[in-house]
Amino acid sequence: MRKSHPVRRAVLAGAATVSGIVLLLSLKPASDPASASAAGGAAPPVAAQSPQGGRGAGTGTVTGDVADTQYGPVQVRVTVSGGRITAAEAVQAPRGGRSDQITADAVPRLNQAAIRAGDADIDAVSGATYTSAGYRRSLQSALDRAGD
Repeated sequence: MRKSHPVRRAVLAGAATVSGIVLLLSLKPASDPASASAAGGAAPPVAAQSPQGGRGAGTGTVTGDVADTQYGPVQVRVTVSGGRITAAEAVQAPRGGRSDQITADAVPRLNQAAIRAGDADIDAVSGATYTSAGYRRSLQSALDRAGD
């Protein structure tokens, strides 16, 4: 066996280090509204600002604002009866390519979470962070309208 030259090892180690740094820098950081508010950005409205008990005991169906996300628009429609959410559905959700599969998995979970929680304080669906954030924004705007 041939002995490895120290210069060759140094060049390979340097190339490996540079490759590792390039790979790390090419990773895209998550853009979560919660982290944006921690960094001083504007936080989206949350249910704590407008609790369910504070809404009118209205009845009816209300559609929220369209929330634009990186993968497409999200818009939520809720049915409120006696001040409680009885139904929630996504009128618009990201479509096309992989978004179809993610939306098909995430939206039913988000709908059920909204009904269970009774407000916009719902957890994001893993793998659908942008859609979840858009859903929460649109849901909150619908709940705000229902309270008017």
